[in-house]
Amino acid sequence: MELVIVLGILVLLAVGAFAAVSVTKRSQRRMDAAERQAVTQPKPTPQPKVTAPPGEDLVVPDEVEVEAEPAVEELPARPRLRDRLGKARALLSGYFGDLRGRSVIDDEVWDELEEALIRADVGVTVTAKILDDLRVQVKEASVTTPDELLDLLKADLIDQLSTADRSLGFTPGEPNVWMFVGVNGVGKTTSIGKIALREAGSGRSVVMAAADTFRAAAAEQLQLWSERVGADLVRGQDGADPGSVVFDAMAAAGNRGADLVLVDTAGRLHTKVNLMEELKKLRRIVDRSPGALKEVLLVIDASTGQNGLNQAKQFGEAVDVTGVILTKLDGTAKGGIVLAVQSELGIPVKLVGVGETAADLIEFDPEEFVEALFAA
Repeated sequence: MELVIVLGILVLLAVGAFAAVSVTKRSQRRMDAAERQAVTQPKPTPQPKVTAPPGEDLVVPDEVEVEAEPAVEELPARPRLRDRLGKARALLSGYFGDLRGRSVIDDEVWDELEEALIRADVGVTVTAKILDDLRVQVKEASVTTPDELLDLLKADLIDQLSTADRSLGFTPGEPNVWMFVGVNGVGKTTSIGKIALREAGSGRSVVMAAADTFRAAAAEQLQLWSERVGADLVRGQDGADPGSVVFDAMAAAGNRGADLVLVDTAGRLHTKVNLMEELKKLRRIVDRSPGALKEVLLVIDASTGQNGLNQAKQFGEAVDVTGVILTKLDGTAKGGIVLAVQSELGIPVKLVGVGETAADLIEFDPEEFVEALFAA
């Protein structure tokens, strides 16, 4: 009996030991699985500790959104001058077509050629010079037909316009300021916006200075362009000192490492002396950074013709204009102002506006311009 009891106790002990070993093995397997999962799962990134400024409550947002930088608008293909100078070409083609039908070069031919150039707003002085040069060439080359005469005129106009440097000054790694001047209504502020869009599209960072503080609409217009371009805008209160706006814009450009500062200026009537004195002051502020002022661009409405030449004289005397932007060239037959400005004042036309869109403000190409005027 005792032996049976002893054997029963041994059996119970053996069963308990076996169960304990099984539990231990199952626990070990669970621990191994947990360790493997910990290795394969990425560890959470530790969050920085955020503290509130002294005296302020800490506000923790539910979610932080990171806004992507706005993409710069891509410009369409450059328009052809031939397609946009219909009015100017129509004016000249009537004269040129009549002249090419003649057989000899007589006084009437010279008179019609003079009338054509003056009506195209080349100007009396420049027209006389062009015709004097042509008479010499006709004699030297023994030209006898009006058709040959017009070919000489075409070549002569291209030569005259091709002598100027039409590039826009820019030096990488240095302050670059382009200052825009011109009377109200010529498209100055719009031209600045279009240029900003083009420059930003080429990879340059732009700061726009709304220094026309006398016309609230100008600052609002630049605000819209700056949002469209992704450029920084510096503006002041209505009626504020324009000089302070220019100073702040240059400081902002320096702090942000911007490539280019575009300065819009007031455009009240060019006959008012105070406007010219104000422009001189703005130039002096920019010149405090030697070499920063790369361009002073005068914006002229092409449809004003010889009045645009008078504007160029006034502004050129005040602030040393380096180039002209000729707007609305597609809507007028008075494209001859290009020759007048360059010949009489020595100021090259650098950009021309031939439409409403941003892509329609293009570099002026002398050969393309003359070819467009002479096209049939």
